[in-house]
Amino acid sequence: MFSRAARPALRAGAAAAAIPARTANNAATYATLREIEGRLKSIRNIEKITKTMKIVASTKLTRAQRAMNEAQNYGAASNEVYDAAETKPLEGEEKKPLYIVCSSDKGLCGGVHSGLSRWVRRNINHGEADLVVIGEKARSQLGRTNNQDMVLSFAGVGKDVPTFADAQAIADQIVQLQTQYSGIKILYNKFINATSYEPTVIEAFSEEAIAASPNFSAFEVDEELIPNMREYALANSLYWALAEGHACEISARRNAMDNASKNAGEMINKYQILFNRTRQAVITGELVEIITGATASADM
Repeated sequence: MFSRAARPALRAGAAAAAIPARTANNAATYATLREIEGRLKSIRNIEKITKTMKIVASTKLTRAQRAMNEAQNYGAASNEVYDAAETKPLEGEEKKPLYIVCSSDKGLCGGVHSGLSRWVRRNINHGEADLVVIGEKARSQLGRTNNQDMVLSFAGVGKDVPTFADAQAIADQIVQLQTQYSGIKILYNKFINATSYEPTVIEAFSEEAIAASPNFSAFEVDEELIPNMREYALANSLYWALAEGHACEISARRNAMDNASKNAGEMINKYQILFNRTRQAVITGELVEIITGATASADM
């Protein structure tokens, strides 16, 4: 048993021994507070960026939809000619079809590009068709699985609203390919509404299919002009597909940035509550230490 005179000294020694441990705990708590504060700052910056991108996408969407409506007239004109001529793909040919995948170079727009890539992987087996890919996003995605099927790729399309000149330049490169194809199919995102879209295929017929149309003679077109007609119709359909795909991309980016801003706001609220609770715990711990130290000093 210790004497009463020794007990205050023992309590003071125990308090002094506990100081390093408390100091270490406080340092860890302060580090946690700094980490939470740093994360809050980062999330707030991300929220500012996503809100700005949403505003920009909302501004561009009206212009993209207007361009899409204008481009649909080009594609509809070619389709009317094919429908009137009753043009159909030739059956029994040993030639492979050519698929043109219309994407773009930009990301942060949900599953616009990956949806096209999934459609290609799901519906086209390796070696069954050749691919022409427009846009770096789809090219990088399909390059992992269908690299050997790619015969041509384009970059730099989709930085702004597509124009007929862009479509014409792409069509000119495609018709110069040496391989003879049974037909050309254009894969693009069809604009359904501001929140939904779906991969869709436009048929661009070969010269043989156009010449073999049952009612094509009613147009009184010379056979020498069929290649020019085919290239012009291909450019019309490409312009339609690129413009509609661009509208889908802008709409998807606006929706993606809206969802990202909402998620960032929820994370900010959670981290703000965590920061307040942690800071309150630090203050409470410091008060307990002050009271404990004062009590120990009073007992000495």
